[in-house]
Amino acid sequence: MPKNKAISSLKIIKKLKSHSKIKFSKVAEDLDITRVTLQNRIINLREKQNISDFTITINPNIRPNLKYVFMEIKTNPQEPFLVKQLFEIPQLVMLDGILGEFSLIAMFVFKDLEDFNNSLSKIDSVMADSYFKKYQFIETIKIYKINSLRLNEVRQPLKDLDENDFKILKILQDKQKSKLLSTYEIKEIFKKEYKNAISQSTIHKRIKEMEEDGVILNYAIRFNPKLIGYKGKFYVRIKPKNPAKYDLIAENIEKSKNITDLFRIGEQYGLLALVRVKEIDDYGIFIKNLYETEEIEDTFTNFALDELKPFTNFTLF
Repeated sequence: MPKNKAISSLKIIKKLKSHSKIKFSKVAEDLDITRVTLQNRIINLREKQNISDFTITINPNIRPNLKYVFMEIKTNPQEPFLVKQLFEIPQLVMLDGILGEFSLIAMFVFKDLEDFNNSLSKIDSVMADSYFKKYQFIETIKIYKINSLRLNEVRQPLKDLDENDFKILKILQDKQKSKLLSTYEIKEIFKKEYKNAISQSTIHKRIKEMEEDGVILNYAIRFNPKLIGYKGKFYVRIKPKNPAKYDLIAENIEKSKNITDLFRIGEQYGLLALVRVKEIDDYGIFIKNLYETEEIEDTFTNFALDELKPFTNFTLF
């Protein structure tokens, strides 16, 4: 692939991210290409599996708060059915094969604590069929950064969401495929999925309110990190020298472009960061810079071997 074409592809993907609904005419204008050329390039990127579906990032601190839960699983290559069964759990948003004591790590996003508790029996039943039957949950206490968005820099939602709001968000997150949905299409999906009718004007109003209230953080496109030049993904647990300084340390390290997601978890290594690098060697530089803060006592790293279900909406750098 010629260099200028690769750069152009990256520029296109970067532009397919907006705090409000993406306007393709504006993206084409910014890139100094026609809208038809833009559409053809998007089709080409999709055919090559560089990109997949349009989606949104939802503020974890909506009311009620979303609950992010990680799950580490010990398995072996003879259990492909286990991955298939995990994929059938609708709250699963990310699944990676990793190096270490556990061979899989999953991330679930639950609507609230009740949703988490109601899903536990289904997850336990899946694991009951596994060979090792060894797994553990890591509950997040606080989210500092999600998909490269620093949450202390975004508006915290004031409005409590109702069931219809959650359903609209679910459609925007999972049903947009290769193009953005119109309010008419959302209305039809809503009716088919939830056996309920809601008007286009109501959908438009609710989406606009959720954009303005900081519920919908951005619109973007999912992409394949490795195919566009991001060769390494790491899970890094961080132990501070002084446990009283978690917030301060998080505030400092979340500025790193390599950290796409940062969580406070209830363990000795109380910060969990998802780190992206273009070259594997870059990770060594990242760790070296991390220890230069002089607030870090220790780190523990897992390398992601396979992104089985990618959670890719981070900001390209």
